Amino acid sequence: MKTLPMCSSSSSSGSSSTTKLWIGHAIVAGAAVAIAIGARAYLGRSSKFRTRVVGIIPARFASSRFQGKPLVHILGKPMIQRTWERTKLATTLDHVVVATDDEKIAECCRGFGADVIMTSESCRNGTERCNEALQKLEKKYDIVVNIQGDEPLIEPEIIDGVVKALQAAPDAVFSTAVTSLKPEDAFDPNRVKCVVDNCGYAIYFSRGLIPYNKSGKVNPQFPYMLHLGIQSYDSNFLKIYPELPPTPLQLEEDLEQLKVLENGYKMKVIKVDHDAHGVDAPEDVEKIESLMRERNLS
Repeated sequence: MKTLPMCSSSSSSGSSSTTKLWIGHAIVAGAAVAIAIGARAYLGRSSKFRTRVVGIIPARFASSRFQGKPLVHILGKPMIQRTWERTKLATTLDHVVVATDDEKIAECCRGFGADVIMTSESCRNGTERCNEALQKLEKKYDIVVNIQGDEPLIEPEIIDGVVKALQAAPDAVFSTAVTSLKPEDAFDPNRVKCVVDNCGYAIYFSRGLIPYNKSGKVNPQFPYMLHLGIQSYDSNFLKIYPELPPTPLQLEEDLEQLKVLENGYKMKVIKVDHDAHGVDAPEDVEKIESLMRERNLS
């Protein structure tokens, strides 16, 4: 695993319709200015060391693509249990909890020993569910790590990597991980792509292939990057995140990371060697089980 390079912090006329579009975008962006200014002032008071870390695994039963996904069995164990067991191996986490709005998931998790925080059904994404769970925890934490419950083979070293990246980048409020994109996943909208700058900060995320060249084909020589679901946040920023209004790019791509970038915040990215095996659809379960058998993972 390696961290992408670090560095110190530091038009033409269009059509009438395009102009109106960008005016609309400007109005939406302007609505977030007051909140963003207050957010930065608030974050400025947070500790640079960010030593206290909690891992939260958000899990919901309802899913348009795969209902009940956290409870599906993978070689005899619920997927949420396998994710929890892998997460507990990370050395940077002081505490691990599952955040869910479903009693069936909560009962399952308590059965194998996990701490559970019940959250509301109104959470629009995993980040908001993590924020609600954070507010209900008795202890205070500097960093919250959002571990996707559909990554049963998540490597604890990746969890530790995103935590250390955020601890080392006081100008960032968010950190995440990427790995090499497989050519067969280039045009899969369920595989989110990422591009970063020369300092290792995120520029953009997309469900489409980025960068996209003039030929419209995958360039086998280009190091395309696949976003892994894990992400960590400064806890003060996480409290602010739900108050930031949705942004145009976030809504168009349906990617919550874009709201962070569109509001002008920095996101640190680490590059890792990881054969991504998330479960997005029922057919992915068999692939995971086959891989685990090959690797003698029980």
